[in-house]
Amino acid sequence: MSMISIKSAREIALMKEACQLASRTLDHVEKFLVPGISTLEVNDICHEFIIKHGGIPSCLNYNGFPKSICTSLNNVICHGIPNKNDIAKDGDILNVDVTAYLNGFHGDTNRTFHIGIIKPENKKLVDVTYDCMMAAINLVKPGVHLGDLGAVIQEIAEANGYSVVREYCGHGIGREFHEDPQVLHYGNSGTGLKLKAGMTFTIEPMINLGKRHCKVLSDEWTVVTVDGKNSAQFEHTILVTESGHEILTVST
Repeated sequence: MSMISIKSAREIALMKEACQLASRTLDHVEKFLVPGISTLEVNDICHEFIIKHGGIPSCLNYNGFPKSICTSLNNVICHGIPNKNDIAKDGDILNVDVTAYLNGFHGDTNRTFHIGIIKPENKKLVDVTYDCMMAAINLVKPGVHLGDLGAVIQEIAEANGYSVVREYCGHGIGREFHEDPQVLHYGNSGTGLKLKAGMTFTIEPMINLGKRHCKVLSDEWTVVTVDGKNSAQFEHTILVTESGHEILTVST
């Protein structure tokens, strides 16, 4: 039986610093996200910021991943490898996924950014994906089931004609990059693990404009939609508190 890590007050204080660094990295890189930038340049900007502030990029060499962040452009769902030939164009959407390691803890967050003038169908997809994440976060408190979080995400996505990627999920996080529990972004209310104060995990729904089906490219990392339609994602690291929750990856 797997063990869920319950963080102490001291561990939470240290983890908050890692989460803040990850969030501030996204704040920093946002100003550079204009048409013509390559995803490799995005990687290098984030890498330098994390290192400059005393952290280590968690993704670099994690299970062989070759870069410091994940960059997922348009129809890439997740785990896109930054590349000098992947150039963001006007109207594109780009997800930047940053995990920073600091003080012995990991902080994980991502955002989907507009590049230039956003297309209406892309804007709606991005907005609804953010709403899905926040609706799930707003439910978090002791006694709530993990299935409640997945159910509300699925309900909002499907009500807007979108689909939820099922092959990838949120996860516990702390001293390890990926810990128990797994946090599914679909499911049924009243099912799954009951949340307890001191748990820390990510909520990171991947929402597709078209069908939910995905495939992994030959680089063995990059996940794309099978139908070629766009996908968006947002992610925060969440702490379950005695009375509710705290979003650790909001810049303060």
